Amino acid sequence: MVSRVNIASESEFEAVVGYSRAVRIGDIIAVSGTTAAAPGGTAVGGDDIGAQTREALRRIAAALAEAGAALTDVIRTRIFVTDITRWPEIAEAHREVFGEIRPAASMYQVSGFITPTLLVEIEADAVVLEQPRTDSNHA
Repeated sequence: MVSRVNIASESEFEAVVGYSRAVRIGDIIAVSGTTAAAPGGTAVGGDDIGAQTREALRRIAAALAEAGAALTDVIRTRIFVTDITRWPEIAEAHREVFGEIRPAASMYQVSGFITPTLLVEIEADAVVLEQPRTDSNHA
């Protein structure tokens, strides 16, 4: 039987909204929208959208680690931003963190987040394969 594991973080919103930072069922892990929120309605990195992106990805990596995975297991990211014209800064941070992993990715502009100081929110999906695949493993 496949079990479900809910991963919590220190976000004050998890209990209020009723969600988990990440959920793992079998080999699949879904990480909720993750930001650079800091206490007092501020954001780690302030107005630096690249710094906020790096912090969100750091938090995603921590949630994945707690779920028994790593950034190398990420197959998709969804990036939500309040100012799409700043996409190069976000893209640079995403590329720095993921390097050659190169997950499928999408970026969307939204009107805002729950805390106005937040400029970016990222979701991630990961799959943990029990055995590394090689060309001889493909049918």
